[in-house]
Amino acid sequence: MEDDDIFSGIGIGAQVDGKVVQTFQKSFLQVQNILDQNRLLINEINQNHESKIPDHLTRNVGLIRELNNNIRRVVDLYADLSNSFAKTMEVSSEDSAGTTKSDGRGGQKRFKSS
Repeated sequence: MEDDDIFSGIGIGAQVDGKVVQTFQKSFLQVQNILDQNRLLINEINQNHESKIPDHLTRNVGLIRELNNNIRRVVDLYADLSNSFAKTMEVSSEDSAGTTKSDGRGGQKRFKSS
């Protein structure tokens, strides 16, 4: 899939800047890496729990903290992605409908984009 095709399904493909697409891809890659790490943490937590070995159970405390921190990071990344996407959509809709700029008197003037 090409970079510009990512957003074509939602009708803004030609209007999305390549840098924006790179930013989204970078964020999604970070999320995927954290989720992969979480899968490993969960597997280790489960193995430690099943072993019933006191040292392993004690280690789970730190692993669960790490898992919780990773989940917070994923939530933050998705929040950032959501905000970035909303801003991209806002700019995209302004660009396609004309840009609104203040005329200095508290009113708004609409300029058509070329």
